[in-house]
Amino acid sequence: MQKRYFEKLVEAAVFLSGLTAVLFVILIFVFLFRESAVFFSRVNIFAVLGGRNWYPLSEPPQFGFLPLLLGSLWVTFGAVVVALPFGLAAAIYISEVAPARLKDILKTGIELLAAIPSIVLGFIGIVVLAPWLKNLFNLPCGLMALTGSILLGFMAMPTIVSIIEDSIASVPRSYKEGALALGATHWQTIRRVILPAALPGIIAAVMLGIGRVIGETMAVLMVTGNAAIIPTSILQPVRTLTATVAAEMGEVVRGSLHYYALFGIGLVLFVITFVINLVADLVLHRKRV
Repeated sequence: MQKRYFEKLVEAAVFLSGLTAVLFVILIFVFLFRESAVFFSRVNIFAVLGGRNWYPLSEPPQFGFLPLLLGSLWVTFGAVVVALPFGLAAAIYISEVAPARLKDILKTGIELLAAIPSIVLGFIGIVVLAPWLKNLFNLPCGLMALTGSILLGFMAMPTIVSIIEDSIASVPRSYKEGALALGATHWQTIRRVILPAALPGIIAAVMLGIGRVIGETMAVLMVTGNAAIIPTSILQPVRTLTATVAAEMGEVVRGSLHYYALFGIGLVLFVITFVINLVADLVLHRKRV
């Protein structure tokens, strides 16, 4: 009888924890919507989203989100290009090639990468990576989108590797045994059987990796140059949505249009991140079904 009550208590605690998490997300959205509604009620939302200039202190002020959106997209796309090949290769090696003892060590080491503070990676980017890229490409400055992409790709690696490795491990063993029985080599089995079967998990890993890096603040604030311009190359300085909020919120006049514009940026970022995570969850759910 006591065991039954204990199980019900645990179930209730788990249910309340999940409900609380959902409630927090709803409250965050309501807060952002309430604060940003002041801004969007005074400006044309389409003009803001398509605006090419972010000059919040000019007369009249210009609140163009387009340079910030493109800056975030450039850095995020570059991070995925950096992280996906290495993450996929690492996941395949851990799941299918590495010995059992080495597999546990590698999985633990990769997961520990997520514990490195972003500001530490930002320091490494400023001191080591940015000067190296500056000399490599003969540029006047090494603080640019590529620097941020490499750092964010490194930060997204643990998420991508863990999810892809779990997806590969969840492929039924009979798939692999059947391919080997038909005469396929180990690498042919991985490339033509295991990876296609794990494709939904790989896509979900990429989406969650994107959600991880697009919301990163400190590292991109330190190494991307913070130039609110329309980028035409990954070798140019950019400014992201998150970096804009972090750089300007501390000095903005409370209650000004600029103040509410930063909440508008936060709402746009929230919606983008929510959609990315929703798509990843749907892909994972489809995989389980």
